[in-house]
Amino acid sequence: MVELMMKFGMVACFVAVIIGLSLYTRTKTATINDFVVGNRSIGPWMSAFSFGTTYFSAVLLIGFAGKVGWGYGLSALWIALGNTLLGTFLTWKVMGSRTREMSSRLNVLTMPSFLEARYASTNMKIFASLIIFIFFIPYSASVFMGLSYLFEQIFNIPYAVALVIMTVLTALYLVLGGYIAVALIDFVLGIIMLAGVILMVNYIAGNEAVGGIINSISSLRAVDPKLAAPVGPGGLIGLISLVVLTSLGTWGMPQMIQKFYGIKSPDVIPKATIVSSLFALIITGGAYYSGALSHLYFAELPILNGKPSPDLLMPNIMNQALPETVAVLILLLVLSASMSTLSGLVLVSSSSVSIDLLQGALLPDMSEKRTMNIMKILCVVFIVLSLWIALNPPGVILTLMGLSWGTVAGAFLAPFLYGLFWEKTTRAGAWAGMITGVLISIGGYFTINWFPVWIESPVLQLLQQWGTPFFGSLAMLVPLAVVPAVSLLTPEYSEEHLAKVYGKEELVFEN
Repeated sequence: MVELMMKFGMVACFVAVIIGLSLYTRTKTATINDFVVGNRSIGPWMSAFSFGTTYFSAVLLIGFAGKVGWGYGLSALWIALGNTLLGTFLTWKVMGSRTREMSSRLNVLTMPSFLEARYASTNMKIFASLIIFIFFIPYSASVFMGLSYLFEQIFNIPYAVALVIMTVLTALYLVLGGYIAVALIDFVLGIIMLAGVILMVNYIAGNEAVGGIINSISSLRAVDPKLAAPVGPGGLIGLISLVVLTSLGTWGMPQMIQKFYGIKSPDVIPKATIVSSLFALIITGGAYYSGALSHLYFAELPILNGKPSPDLLMPNIMNQALPETVAVLILLLVLSASMSTLSGLVLVSSSSVSIDLLQGALLPDMSEKRTMNIMKILCVVFIVLSLWIALNPPGVILTLMGLSWGTVAGAFLAPFLYGLFWEKTTRAGAWAGMITGVLISIGGYFTINWFPVWIESPVLQLLQQWGTPFFGSLAMLVPLAVVPAVSLLTPEYSEEHLAKVYGKEELVFEN
């Protein structure tokens, strides 16, 4: 009875904090600027935690960590290192200050708006908005679906009930407080995630099946020496693809880049870089390490609907290793990770449609108040639509989920990165990079999932083994060569346009 009261008390406190912070921030969003980027007033700790909690969702903690840990053993920790150094530290170091400065000077609030301002192309803004709209809704649905096994298999809570609770809470603070609410609540959710991961690792590694962190290496080596090797059973190409896909992607994902738009000043960046990097190291290191220990809990993959399923690894490990009160904290951890990622995705989606498509292209005379009201409505619509997809997942949506990260990052990374730093980047070069990234990601899916049905080829079998992460990585890397190559062969922008984009108007006037 006491334990039951403690569990309900923990959940009630969690809900009360979210509602309280939502109400607290409701008066701080008077303008679109407030709603989308928090009036560019967010400090280092809130910025850092918001970046990290948006980066890592239930998909990592429940599904991805178990699947990759099972397939690669302790070498999965290379992915954690990549997420920390490439996906977080270098993203802040290289892009943070420049993105904050240019987005503020050009007065842009979204990724599509930046691309329009940099490349003087309304069509590019519309295309970018459509990419976000098409691929972010199924991405949001995948965040919901990452909760299903944990709630139903382990906590005996109906999947639909958990999703509705998360939907209501996320919609509440998004609509009431916008980005300020997101950043503040992400800070609280980030603390819950850190505490949950530390306790999770402590109990999973401390279980008698493992024998502690130090003994875990020798225990895994006894099962299979490759599980404790620098490169696990999955192979080097697959491992590198996963590092690139999950780390380099943050350089081009709108929901991550938009965190830099809201920074108070460049002085925030050094501290935020350190805090965000440490957060990433703890969360990813704990998740992938726990997933690698799955071989010490199971000799074979658990069965779901008659088929082996790596998605059940982490939920079943938690069921075996965690005390009930700690398990509730892990439930809140997973809810926190999911809500923070979902809020980032929905805010980017709704702002892109309302600001870039409606006000920016279709209804240019729409007032700011009406635009913000539509944005709030779209937040609710996108969340409800994502919920519906998660409860009724058709095959085509599941396909889009797997493609979303690689396609979106592949479309935006090179045009955005070169647009920030290289004045010779042309509109044709940016278009070439965007289209190349999208085609590689989508084409890769059909290559590994459709062609082998009709064609038997050793090459196709190898590509199947490397899987979607390989093509997602190519979708990010190839445009990095395509954009400069095409830009060098096509006409440059006028000196006046470049002066406006890069803040050199005075120099041009003097000349």
